[in-house]
Amino acid sequence: QLAFLNKNVKLIIEDLRLEPPQIINFYSKGGIQEYLQYLNENKKVLNQPFYQESSENNIFLEIAFQYNENYISNIYSFVNNIPTHEGGTHEEGFKMALNRILSKYAKDKNLLKKDLSFIGEDTLEGITAIIALKHYDPLFEGQTKARLGNYDMRQFVSKHFGIALESYLLENPQEAKKIIDKCLLAAKARVAAKKAREITRKKSPLDTLSFASKLADCRTKDPSLAELYIVEGDSAGGSAKQGRDSSFQAILPLRGKIINVEKARLNKILVNNEIISLIQSFGTGFDKEFNISKARYHKIIIMTDADVDGAHIRTLLLTFFFRQFRPLIENNYIYFAQPPLYKVQNNKKISYFYTEQDLKNFMSRKNNSQKIVVQRYKG
Repeated sequence: QLAFLNKNVKLIIEDLRLEPPQIINFYSKGGIQEYLQYLNENKKVLNQPFYQESSENNIFLEIAFQYNENYISNIYSFVNNIPTHEGGTHEEGFKMALNRILSKYAKDKNLLKKDLSFIGEDTLEGITAIIALKHYDPLFEGQTKARLGNYDMRQFVSKHFGIALESYLLENPQEAKKIIDKCLLAAKARVAAKKAREITRKKSPLDTLSFASKLADCRTKDPSLAELYIVEGDSAGGSAKQGRDSSFQAILPLRGKIINVEKARLNKILVNNEIISLIQSFGTGFDKEFNISKARYHKIIIMTDADVDGAHIRTLLLTFFFRQFRPLIENNYIYFAQPPLYKVQNNKKISYFYTEQDLKNFMSRKNNSQKIVVQRYKG
């Protein structure tokens, strides 16, 4: 990353712990343009990369961006090579100019209907952007110092980026059309999602009969004690209900794989029955209505099978949490259940083992005269 942010600078790392010492060189001729290509290498891109560099009063700015067919925005911002994960005024300036210039271009070219207008999320959908600012006196905010606070940088970035973007659109009409078409689809999907969002808003999970029949809730009303287990299908849900402690453990069976939120717009996500069940069960609300203090469970455990399908479902669920309910991850509400590989019955005693080696160690301690029944689970 440092090599990308400092083009034509060779970084040499020598590991003297090894014999012979290992030397690794990092070098980038293209800088953040190469970084953008690296970030998008597995994505289907829509437009030729945009790149600009500008400076004023010993403040230097580099920006590169490119749209892809995904629906998630990925903005990587830096100040003096320091990642600003929480954004700041330089990111705000970038977003302001992006929406302003794209909206103006679409209106000037009669591509935007009167009853539709772009908002920030429309112009950010599917973008990968890198903002690299060099500042002689940066002011950072927050506990982690990961947010830029220099108020004048909002206008600085907005001005310089806006001028460069306007030129890019005028000089590359075909690329501009691809970008505007992407934003138009996002705007129409946003309007549709607003209607779909009403499904999950202002309703207690137990107000919906179909949902209530799926969720086997727990008795406790204390969220700090309550646990929600997300399991595969009704059969797993049945055995999970039999084995749970209903005083604090709730079971929510999912029917099949949920939608891949990484490749779907919000309006498609919000009409998926399994997604609706998940959102309603959490109690936190969704999107702009999200409030973590209303969470009904402080432990949400993903309990899928130990096979390939189970791993896929687990990945889809984790992607859903990461993209739509990230505060639940950041506040340690999300857990994985580790399924055992073996069940061993020795007389009336039952033991579970999670690895092949654990089973071997157990068997080596038993004599051949003992009757041992080993059951292998899938995984």
